[in-house]
Amino acid sequence: MNSYDYKGRVAVVTGGANGIGAAVAERMAASGARIAIWDMDVSAPDKRVAGLAEDACQMVQVDVSDPGSVAEAMAQTESAFGQIDVLVNSAGIAGPTATLAEYDPAMWRKVQAVNLDGTYLCCRAVVPGMRDRGYGRIVNVASIAGKEGNPNASAYSASKAAVIALTKSLGKELADVDVAVNCITPATAQTRILEQVSTEFIDYMRSKIPRGRFVTVEEIASMVLWIASAENSFTTGAVFDLSGGRATY
Repeated sequence: MNSYDYKGRVAVVTGGANGIGAAVAERMAASGARIAIWDMDVSAPDKRVAGLAEDACQMVQVDVSDPGSVAEAMAQTESAFGQIDVLVNSAGIAGPTATLAEYDPAMWRKVQAVNLDGTYLCCRAVVPGMRDRGYGRIVNVASIAGKEGNPNASAYSASKAAVIALTKSLGKELADVDVAVNCITPATAQTRILEQVSTEFIDYMRSKIPRGRFVTVEEIASMVLWIASAENSFTTGAVFDLSGGRATY
């Protein structure tokens, strides 16, 4: 297990109550960070974060697609911890498995609202403070689907492609200060998001990965921990693959 010094740092992890976000939050807490978990449902957090000390971990119920909810979460975290040094945007939904012609417009908008608008709103909330302090790390969780596109998942693929573009744009905007903005594009991980899609789609996704298995949340957390650390002082606006050999560019 890799380890970096996060002592004195405050990290917000959206979607941190379960899945990828919980693995990241657990690893950062073990490295000395204080963690604010922003999640739509904090009633039954993963055991990775459920046992974290209250003075080191704050649970905030937040709808990342709602500007008012994000603003309230920001106020709560700043009140508890004083500042935000790291943001990991892990909150996301898969949406239904359907062809574009059959995709429900309301579900299309919901997927974009959570995956893209949520990333935008959370970045928008933390960036001014990071710029003022001259330090910050933002890691956006995109997907290999955002680079290659998955059939019958047009809303999800489009939202993650937009997250990649947002990352590149914001990275350039903040390149004059020590605020690094990067994203990761993992292949499918075995998390609760798979409950939203069909068994056939899951089998198809596994067949696309040359390693023949899904990425683990621990593997994702390992990469995120370095990207979000102070040691990553030069790379910004970049895309880091965790595709098991699937990525072609």
